[in-house]
Amino acid sequence: QMQLVESGGGLVQPGGSLRLSCVASGRALDYYAIGWFRQAPGKEREGVACTSTSGGVTNYADSAKGRFTISRDNDKNTVYLQMNSLKPEDTGVYYCAALQSYPRFKQCTRPQSEYESWGQGTQVTVTS
Repeated sequence: QMQLVESGGGLVQPGGSLRLSCVASGRALDYYAIGWFRQAPGKEREGVACTSTSGGVTNYADSAKGRFTISRDNDKNTVYLQMNSLKPEDTGVYYCAALQSYPRFKQCTRPQSEYESWGQGTQVTVTS
């Protein structure tokens, strides 16, 4: 079973930046697609960005395009989410999750329900 631990959340003003990290242990990250999800108060959890096993394919929610960048360093078993130009509506708990994508390849855009391992989340608050 893979364990995931997120970090890097915090309180930031609108227009600011944060970089979230997701560190995996227990399994090599190479065989897993990774997604970042967020849940705002009173709302359902939604996908923000995801990356294929190699990082060669990425996908972003419309709300994240042009502002967020997902990247991964498989040697460090870590996936990052760089968030720039943050807005109050980006506030929420951010989770990373892993989707086994080998030997059977799966697109990282698969439904949340197919992701097998989840971190505990890190809080991001964007407010002036």
